[in-house]
Amino acid sequence: MSSSEVWDQEVTTEDDDVRVLFVEDDPAVAHMYKLKLKLDGYSVAVAGDGVQAVEMAMGNPPDIIFLDIRLPKMDGLGVLEALRRDDRTREVPVVILSNYSERELVDRGLKLGALEYLIKSQTTPARVAGGVASWLGG
Repeated sequence: MSSSEVWDQEVTTEDDDVRVLFVEDDPAVAHMYKLKLKLDGYSVAVAGDGVQAVEMAMGNPPDIIFLDIRLPKMDGLGVLEALRRDDRTREVPVVILSNYSERELVDRGLKLGALEYLIKSQTTPARVAGGVASWLGG
């Protein structure tokens, strides 16, 4: 996938579509969540590493970002810091979705402005897709 990937064309791209950026380096995990989000009507793009996530988010800011912590090239907390420093992405809601539940990581992620810190083993794709509206304040 290139950093110039556009939002899925399979989903009708009307102005009111909710655009999701899913940042995950495990293709199987990314596919599972992407499939559920698309089935629920969201337009989904996937970034496989931290640098690609920042490029995609700043190039075409999504409505919400689901962000893994352990990523190649730049970790999720670095991605979150970069997003919060830039005017284009400062206000984009970010939900961390990670395998790591260490208190220090959770606290740091929330302090950097993540709306929530979810643990993958305790979070189904249905929970993620079902929470989008509330995370967007709708």
